[in-house]
Amino acid sequence: MAKRVAIIGAGSSGLCAIKACLQEGLEPVCFERTGDIGGLWRFEEHPEEGRASIYRSVIINTSKEMMCFSDFPIPEDFPNYMHNSKIMEYFRMYAQHFHLLRHIRFRTSVCRVSKRPDFATTGQWEVVTESEGKQEAAVFDAVLVCTGHHCEAHLPLSSFPGIKTFRGRYLHSRDYKDAQDFTDKRVVVIGIGNSGSDLAVEISQTAKQVFLSTRRGAWIFNRVGGRGYPMDIIFLTRLNMVLRQLLGLSVASKFAENQLNARFDHSHYGVKPKHRVFEQHPTVNDDLPNRIISGRVLVKPNVQEFTEMSAIFEDGTREDIDTVVFATGYSFSFPFLEGCVKVVENQIPLYKFMFPPDLEKPTLAFIGFIQPLGAIMPISELQCRWATRVFKGLNMLPPQQDMEADIRQKRDAMAKQYVRSQRHTIQVDYIPYMDELACQVGVKPSLLALFLTDPKLALEVAFGPCTPYQYRLRGPGQWAGAREAILTQHQRIIKPLQTRHVEEQASSPAVPIIFKLVGAVAILAIIFAYL
Repeated sequence: MAKRVAIIGAGSSGLCAIKACLQEGLEPVCFERTGDIGGLWRFEEHPEEGRASIYRSVIINTSKEMMCFSDFPIPEDFPNYMHNSKIMEYFRMYAQHFHLLRHIRFRTSVCRVSKRPDFATTGQWEVVTESEGKQEAAVFDAVLVCTGHHCEAHLPLSSFPGIKTFRGRYLHSRDYKDAQDFTDKRVVVIGIGNSGSDLAVEISQTAKQVFLSTRRGAWIFNRVGGRGYPMDIIFLTRLNMVLRQLLGLSVASKFAENQLNARFDHSHYGVKPKHRVFEQHPTVNDDLPNRIISGRVLVKPNVQEFTEMSAIFEDGTREDIDTVVFATGYSFSFPFLEGCVKVVENQIPLYKFMFPPDLEKPTLAFIGFIQPLGAIMPISELQCRWATRVFKGLNMLPPQQDMEADIRQKRDAMAKQYVRSQRHTIQVDYIPYMDELACQVGVKPSLLALFLTDPKLALEVAFGPCTPYQYRLRGPGQWAGAREAILTQHQRIIKPLQTRHVEEQASSPAVPIIFKLVGAVAILAIIFAYL
């Protein structure tokens, strides 16, 4: 009889968890507390308790070729950076194609997940759920937690003296929906992350004045990179990863900072931080410099205190204020898990950010509890492919002491690279982490084998974007369409842009073939060095 797996949450991680279970011959039962799929990316007019909430205009910061599931490319006519409604359309296509909806129990909350008395030998869990006021208990062989890490708004009011006596309105960014409520208001947005910068730009279109308050500034990336290609398509390549490792973090940071300052000088615009570019999760915003240069957004330091009608900043300046928007991020917790994991300062000790190291049986895994420099969907999918094979006994976890050593190593590396912040407790680099997971599953692409057997594909894998299809070329879950998807990915990038026919002159390729071949030799040399 197939092992039963409880999946908590039907967002992007929950959907690929269902599919991974089905492909491994497991029996998934997904519990979704709301009436629909999509999780974070499903817009609702009113925020729902325990679920992340987005605003009406949200557009994702990762491009479609980098964020798609590895065996289901996003249609070529979809835009490269998708509005939340398009993301939902893609999720529905994915769920329909792989027949996932039949495995989801909607409007069903998970109240409690606890070990069975015989857990040490069976690894089984008792899952108590509630639907329409009635509770039900069931036994499962494994559990996948797919609730995401954007559930609970982090609202640090104690760090802002006077906010309780402030007569205006204050809210967290999760409660923001559109800019109409801020018409002719003087607004402070606190936080210069992706939400804070997005809201500052959008609110400035209707507000009388917007002040963007930041403690330490940020490096601002653009969605549109060189020659109009999506930034992540250019940045997330295996060649760039190798170069960064060879040059070191300091040289790579200097190069990236020079490129960012070439677009606009971060010092002149008041956003330059003290930290280096790779020491903080990037802020992606195409419009912020335009709003600053036009005076619609004024960058200010941290708020020292609030009075009844104003904000006093750390530089001593005071501004009359009507509304405060806290774009201060989220925290996560797992109230339904009884004593199995403990979250302290937004940190949870998990092997490879997935498995609690101290369980007698590895039948509990957390999916998507990472903050990647890249898209989260393909990472969640690969996590699910590994977790389901662990549940089946096809892959084994190392001894507890080895897992705990790996957790400490990752925590120390994170603390060394990133500035101290609650958002930097689950940070991962996209390609190294994907490759790490792929090694566990046995699906990491072999550049040496590809150069010997399929040079055309090898060049695209080495020099092109590290798209999720690379992890379907070989091993368990191999997809016959992976090669074609990789070789046609540039066509899908260009297609949605070509809504008007233009006669093109013949042009030389962006990277001459001789440089590709020289680079290929360099990469082969590196490969042999690590063999």
